[in-house]
Amino acid sequence: MIPVSVFSGKKIALFGLGGSGLASARALVAGGAEVSAFDDRAESRAAAAAAGIPVVDLKDADWSAFEALVLAPGVPLTHPKPHWSVELASAAGVEIIGDVELFARERRATCPDAKLIAITGTNGKSTTTALIGHILAEAGRDAQIGGNIGRAVLDLDPLAPERFYVVECSSYQIDLAPTLDADVGLLLNLTPDHLDRHGDMDRYAAIKERLVAGAKNAVVGADDQYCCDIAARLRSAGHSVIDISADRSLIEAGLAFDGKAIVSVGKGDDHVVADLSTHTVLRGAHNGQNVAAAIAACRVVSLSDTEILSGIATFKGLSHRMQPIARRGKVLFVNDSKATNAEAAAPALKTFDNIYWIAGGRPKQGGIAALETFFPRISKAYLIGEAADAFAGTLRDKTEIVMSGTLEKAVGDAARDAEAGDGETPVVLLSPACASFDQFTSFEKRGDAFVSAVMALDGIMPPDETGREK
Repeated sequence: MIPVSVFSGKKIALFGLGGSGLASARALVAGGAEVSAFDDRAESRAAAAAAGIPVVDLKDADWSAFEALVLAPGVPLTHPKPHWSVELASAAGVEIIGDVELFARERRATCPDAKLIAITGTNGKSTTTALIGHILAEAGRDAQIGGNIGRAVLDLDPLAPERFYVVECSSYQIDLAPTLDADVGLLLNLTPDHLDRHGDMDRYAAIKERLVAGAKNAVVGADDQYCCDIAARLRSAGHSVIDISADRSLIEAGLAFDGKAIVSVGKGDDHVVADLSTHTVLRGAHNGQNVAAAIAACRVVSLSDTEILSGIATFKGLSHRMQPIARRGKVLFVNDSKATNAEAAAPALKTFDNIYWIAGGRPKQGGIAALETFFPRISKAYLIGEAADAFAGTLRDKTEIVMSGTLEKAVGDAARDAEAGDGETPVVLLSPACASFDQFTSFEKRGDAFVSAVMALDGIMPPDETGREK
């Protein structure tokens, strides 16, 4: 845990007692703050009270006494409507912040030499975060990996000068972190997502921009217009910016993927930094962007290219992200549950052929129309969840459709059809292009359910090293 001492002796309201909220409450109490915590769910209040967190009904509290409201990132701040705790805090002039802001303030006040690498973007941020953390750890550094991936940021080991904190930041967390000041800030890409929580794309992009605008060094993707505009604004304001891209043709200087390798671009002469052509996990242009970003960040914090390349070579990938999990005969099963929107599903659909695609869940804005270019790769689609009817409408006349309804049934349907189908190495791919919240509490739970359903099939064996059948 990282005790938060910057509010010692101050009265702090806290709303939201899930994972990160409970971690924030414990860190504030450990740092000497007078916490009044609450949650709309009785079971969350009971769990917090059992953990020694003071639980107070904030609807009846004297808000003029509070120094700040610490809001869990899952609680609406602005859209579709501010939560009642936000309205009460705003009416009383109380500052509203989140766990990443608590971390940033504590680091500045007590241990500014601890390195902070903060990563955001619509897609790829978890893989990039995990890869940076792995490279640092393989190079012998004390790498603490958390935030929107894995452990809550305040559950990481206490601040120390020799530690590197590699923190994935969602737009919700950035919106609650007005003074976030990373040593290296990474913005990978921007496509429409979470617009129900931010109102529109311009506001969503402006929130993401804060992470790199507050960083000492910015690494920004050059693959979409929003990020290009952000990089231009940063340079105009005198910021240090490193361009990275999944497409060599898009940048004049920086690090980019040329289809096989990460190349250093500039001065009219490219040279290869990292050959990815034989890497078993980091395949595809999307991973080219992720690797370029990781290399740029690790160079900024003074790792050598030898150390960086060693870490890349041993990276085993991220659970629930294009993860080969098993094979049965000629059929490969791939868990891409982390693909919670169409753009996130595109890399897997681009990487594989002869796909038996399991898709659906709670739909995001735009559905799957943006994936039409990949529909010829899909041998059959198995639709589940709330999005099934809408997805069927988009896919009609493009590929054969099975309305499976549930994930477990979809696995059985797809496994049977893939085994009976023609072609080499059919792939049963869970890449939902949807949020999980209609049938599961998280994409992790959805991915775990997929793995369980696959492992329950007869004749299942581990995938080989390349993710292809032997």
